[in-house]
Parts: sequence; structure tokens; C-alpha cells
Amino acid sequence: MTDLVIRALDESDVHLFDTLPDPLRATEAFGRIAYRPQWKRVALRDGRVVARAVWWGGPDDAEPLVVEWFDFADGEEEAAAELLRTAPWQVGLELVMPGGWRDDPAMRAAVEARHAVARAAGHTPLVERFVYRWTPQCGLPERPGRLTFSPEPDDAVFFDALRRIHSDTLDAHARKAIKEGGLDQAAQEEMDFFRWCPSPREWWQVARTPEGDLAGIHIPARNPSGPCVGFIGVVPEQRGHGYAYDLLVECTHYLAERGAEFIAAATDQGNFPMAAHFARAGYPIVRERVNFEIGG
Repeated sequence: MTDLVIRALDESDVHLFDTLPDPLRATEAFGRIAYRPQWKRVALRDGRVVARAVWWGGPDDAEPLVVEWFDFADGEEEAAAELLRTAPWQVGLELVMPGGWRDDPAMRAAVEARHAVARAAGHTPLVERFVYRWTPQCGLPERPGRLTFSPEPDDAVFFDALRRIHSDTLDAHARKAIKEGGLDQAAQEEMDFFRWCPSPREWWQVARTPEGDLAGIHIPARNPSGPCVGFIGVVPEQRGHGYAYDLLVECTHYLAERGAEFIAAATDQGNFPMAAHFARAGYPIVRERVNFEIGG
């Protein structure tokens, strides 16, 4: 087998990235995203692309945040692992698959092969997630009318609410943050993400019961790719009433009223209550995703 060449692409040869087959149909998810050429890296053998990866970050980020697109040719598992191992940015990886991929034997084999390569390159699976995409054709769910919503300018209110919400959470990323640095770290990571999003701070909302008690918070947002459900959370003492559905419905209306032509969202597959709320609110699953962390 001939020697492997691993390098970044540039404007002159960025087209090489698209010469590899796409068994997981990643082009459907990422084909319209304008990635920085220098964050696209390939492994070549005899001038032919045998593995590829794209690192992604926001428009103002100096370094990428995650590997968002990763694939390789049949029989080139070691080349693909080396592509990840030798990258200048050692960050997490998100592997995206079509919904229901386990039901297709060929798709399942392709996914499992890519999982194995990610692990061989030093990545550890953290969580599997459902990825949703609401469009106006899905219809706007009716507001239940049980809670009142309002903006809240005080960051301390949100920080305290996030600590309370994450004190009993099913979210794998929050649980990881709690394990590393406690509830303060989990709450701060959420706040940092909301601040990183280009959407206005004024969009953040609190929800209260008719008695005036805090029920939870929702964060309608825009990330660099478009409108999204930034966060839905109910404080522990208000759980058991299905208020997360009310928050999701309000978040959907809020973004739709501001012209959203689609709304992206995701939840951990093990978060059965939230997955049920997304289904009830008319959010179809368009993909599934596995989040890997580096090391672990």
C-alpha cells in the first residue's frame, strides 16, 4: 500500500473533499454550510481522497470547536484514525446519521465502522441524540396557556435557574460538566453558549405559574446556522406537570413570530420525556447524532 499524505485543503483544491462516497448521507446535513477550507483535512493515497474531516466553529472563533463531518473509504480505517490523531485541533467529534439507521443493515455497518475508528483515534462516546427540524409545514402547536412568559434582564436569575434545573438532569453534557466542576460549571457552560449565539440577549425568557412561582426557562436562539431551540428547562419543584412542553411550544411560537423558516433542535435519546414533547409539538426527527469527547 502506498504512503499516506495527510494535509489541509485550500481554495485551489477544496473540491477534493467531495470526491469521497457519502454512505451516511452527511451532505444532506452539511452540504450547504460554508466551511473554512483550512479546516478541511483529507488523507490521500496516490492522490485519491481516502478519508476526510471538517472542523467547525462560529464565524468569530479563532479555533474550531468540533469535528462535524468525518468519513473514509472502505478499508481505510487506519488512515481515517490517523487523520483525526494528527489534526492540530484535538476537540470533540459529532457523527451524524440518518434517522432510523439501525434498521438498514448496510447503514448500520457503516455507522459502527465509523464509531470504531473514532474510538481508535482517542474519542469516547458521550451521548446519542435525536436531531429535529421544525418548519411551518409542521404546523404551530397550540399554546397550552398555563404559564406566563417574560424577558428577564438579570443574568443571576438564569444562572440560579440553571443550577436548580441541572441539580436533577438527564442531559449528558450537563452531567459531564457537573462531574468535572459541579453545578456552577454546568450553569456557566450553558450561559457561555447562550452568549456565544448571535441571537439577542433579550430573547431569554422565564416562565411562571399563575401563582407567580418560577416554572422554568426557555431560550429561543439563533446559532450560526439559523434558528434553534437553545434551551428548555423546568425547575425540579415544578416537574410532573408537563411544563417542558409548554416551554417548547412558546419557544417555537417565539421564533416563528420572528420569521423563522425552520427551527433546529436536539435532545438526548435517553431523555424520553423531552423526546415525547418534541413529537407532540410536531418536530420530526431528521437525523441522529453521536457526540464523542476527546479522551475520557
